[in-house]
Amino acid sequence: MALPRPSLAALVAVALGCAPNGPAQFIVSTRDAGGTVTDAAVSVDALRPIPVRDSGVDPNCSEAAQLVYVLSEANELYSFRPNLRQFTRIGTLNCPTRMQPNSMAIDRNAVAWVNFVDSSLGDTAGSVYRVNTTTAACTSDAPIDLPDGWFRLGMGFSTANASDTSETLFVTSTGDPLGASSLGLGRIDAASASLVPVGAFSGSLRGQSAELTGTGDGRLFGFFTTTPVQVAQIDKENASILNAVPVRGVETPSAWAFSFWGGDFYLYTAPSALTGRTTNVTRYRPSDGSINTAYMTNIGFRIVGAGVSTCAPIAPPP
Repeated sequence: MALPRPSLAALVAVALGCAPNGPAQFIVSTRDAGGTVTDAAVSVDALRPIPVRDSGVDPNCSEAAQLVYVLSEANELYSFRPNLRQFTRIGTLNCPTRMQPNSMAIDRNAVAWVNFVDSSLGDTAGSVYRVNTTTAACTSDAPIDLPDGWFRLGMGFSTANASDTSETLFVTSTGDPLGASSLGLGRIDAASASLVPVGAFSGSLRGQSAELTGTGDGRLFGFFTTTPVQVAQIDKENASILNAVPVRGVETPSAWAFSFWGGDFYLYTAPSALTGRTTNVTRYRPSDGSINTAYMTNIGFRIVGAGVSTCAPIAPPP
């Protein structure tokens, strides 16, 4: 991966995975002020990450459930610590499908729910598989097969409200490569392994494609790929748009993802793969309206999905 060049010595950890009978290993690259890079392998215990404090309503969330996770076009899963600008590779997904990864959400148990799509001739099939975020292995849970018009999803969990940690996986129908419009908002009923439509988005965002992210205090937001792109709060009961804010300076992307963490939104965008450029990460901070389009640039891989559980902090960690 490519990270912003530090001016002084810095550490970047890239997970190589777990050996069958050994501990997890990392390659640590250090770059000094003169640009010399030194690589060394160390154990996971030597790189114990900075803890993340839960700022939500449940003090029992695991650290893993408080991280952001992203999924690459190459089917590789990474964790992401936005406050450290740090991606850590976990591994390659092994779900039993030839479909391509499209989107991802994370539940409070740090399980990834991944949308795969068959888009060889438009969108002809779609399913949701569950993935272990520690190993990147697909779980034994049967996939949720999606109905026509809902094959390509935006996804995000949201709690019931600020005091109730029960959560729902919300999804949005994303327009397919042949030009179909979004059908709006839906939700996944895990008990019946089915998708329940909620309604079309309201106003000027009706029919527009979006990615979703939810919060531990019961809110749901969409990253809409309009020009300019917009971040909007969505009413979970009827899909109406409560408010929408243009995020100027962010490209209308070819590949995109979205997450909320620590009071801020992170927008992951990349142009057509033909350009050769990979994903940029933009931080949008609603507390002061700031938009940092240079937060991370050309990171070295193309992100197609991002997920964060409702355990993630809703305020900046100390």
